Amino acid sequence: MGSSELLIVLDRDSSTPLQQQVCDGIGGLVRSGRLRAGEAVPASRELAAQLGVSRTVILRAYELLTANGLLTARQGSGTRVAERAAGERPGPGPAGVALAPQPPLATDRGDALWQPWEPPPMHHPGAALDFRHGTPALANFPVSRWRQSVHEAYARADVAALGYGPAEGSPALRARIAALVRQSRALDASPDSILVTSGATQALDILVRVLVGPGDVVVIEDPSHTVLRQVFGSSGTGTVVPVPVDEEGLRVADIDAHVRAQGRDPARVRLVYVTPSHQFPTGFIMSEARRRALLAWAEQRGAIVLEDDYHNEFTFAAERLPALAAARHQGTVVYVGSFSKTLFPALRIGYAIVPPRLVQPFLGIKWITDRLTPTVTQEALAHFVATGAYGRHVSRMTRLYRQRRRALLDGLYTHFGAEVRISGAAAGLHVLVTLTGARGVGEDEIVRRAAALGVRVYPASGYFVREPPAEPTFLMGYASLPGARIAEGTALLATAVREAVAARA
Repeated sequence: MGSSELLIVLDRDSSTPLQQQVCDGIGGLVRSGRLRAGEAVPASRELAAQLGVSRTVILRAYELLTANGLLTARQGSGTRVAERAAGERPGPGPAGVALAPQPPLATDRGDALWQPWEPPPMHHPGAALDFRHGTPALANFPVSRWRQSVHEAYARADVAALGYGPAEGSPALRARIAALVRQSRALDASPDSILVTSGATQALDILVRVLVGPGDVVVIEDPSHTVLRQVFGSSGTGTVVPVPVDEEGLRVADIDAHVRAQGRDPARVRLVYVTPSHQFPTGFIMSEARRRALLAWAEQRGAIVLEDDYHNEFTFAAERLPALAAARHQGTVVYVGSFSKTLFPALRIGYAIVPPRLVQPFLGIKWITDRLTPTVTQEALAHFVATGAYGRHVSRMTRLYRQRRRALLDGLYTHFGAEVRISGAAAGLHVLVTLTGARGVGEDEIVRRAAALGVRVYPASGYFVREPPAEPTFLMGYASLPGARIAEGTALLATAVREAVAARA
């Protein structure tokens, strides 16, 4: 299959050369079984861009790994894990690839929430500079390549494929998803535990139906999207309790107190919803210490942690943490993902990775409410992933989003200077922008003045339950706007803010 990003962390302060660290990282993935026989590793240029190193580093590492028999390189098929290197699953440990001194190469240098967590579903066509979050760069989606996968899926479709497929989803797609999360999220899941849904929305809805009964409690992050509170409270049986987040993520130590403040017993918490890779809307990444605390709390209470791996594919920090579900736990984590942001929202394919005891209850609800996710579309997606088109697209989009993110940050700091505070820039497709110099000015006033100049921005205070920001705060997406338009939009936003501040004065 074509690879996506690999979970490799480099320590630039270490005395170990970077190419040795890359060797150790890939070797460790092979030894742990996260990279398996015949699976492709990213092209050298793509991995260099992901890790922020010279392409020379990756080429040298690939040469060494090939010489040591871990990788094979063939014309036309790329670089893959050797059959004998991954024939068995050894235990954890260092790769053990020795790096002998080498002369430099003479080569060029290379340099959740799910979909409804977006603003109200209103698309504004036209020339407006729209900083709406949650919308990927759809104009850059490789439609012609996707069309080939769709054509291939229909060409192969038999009577069974055109009928009612399995509720759990296409076996081919579930196998591809298993490989993707194993390589990029360090999550070793059996395809039997992967259940395909009609978007991540459906996965969350089914989990609430399965797990939450009368008198039970669902804990969510505060801030979070208003739609999330509606989804988890829609059954009318459970109580939704928001618990604050800080720079390390959900404040686990505060869960019991907030549940009791609602007149509920913490022992009745059945579900704790978190977005650890990119908290919505703050963009904070849950720390390792907070992750351990959450798992320990959930295991003690017998609760399920629902990990919405929101925007995990687009991370711009040097260090990437594995999925929360990759940690050792006693079947307490359900992992939910989708292809809405990496491909396109209209695809409506998501998935849940659940403990074995929840598979049948989950499928029972899915069967009576939705029956199945479109089968041929699943086969097309499996083909798209298997040919490497998915991995290449994610790599291209990561580079594009990195440029657009830089344009937004540059524009905001240029026009607002020290009077702006930005969080969430390490990952995802949006940032949380607080205009500290406009304290006392209403968000709606800034929205109105910006709209008059052709700019659309979206207030963030409505996402906070207990402590809304004291200054005007906005959720600004950048994925769908070219860099020049982002620069123009931030300049016009600054004009609108100056007008609003002057009017108040």
